[in-house]
Amino acid sequence: MDIADLQRRLRDFAALRNWEPYQTPKNLAMAMVVEAAELVEIFQWLTPEESQAIAQDPARHQHLGEEIADVMLYLLQIADHSGVDIEQALERKLAMNARKYPAP
Repeated sequence: MDIADLQRRLRDFAALRNWEPYQTPKNLAMAMVVEAAELVEIFQWLTPEESQAIAQDPARHQHLGEEIADVMLYLLQIADHSGVDIEQALERKLAMNARKYPAP
């Protein structure tokens, strides 16, 4: 996955629609939370076993992928508009988690 290319494509997409004034980190974070709620809704009321079986239902699996993509696209935009290097932030966080939660 080329994060920089995705972010550029998202900027171009927004520019073509004159959405730049609305593309603030605050607005993007709020929109991401709405999309995250839609992701959670897929699993609402399912048993753990039913949630794991979504991959076996093509329509539900596709819907899951779409909602995951929506959340990811907003995260990419938030990082882009806030100057956060996602790869660097991920590596730093993984290292922090390894120290905080060492393997037994």
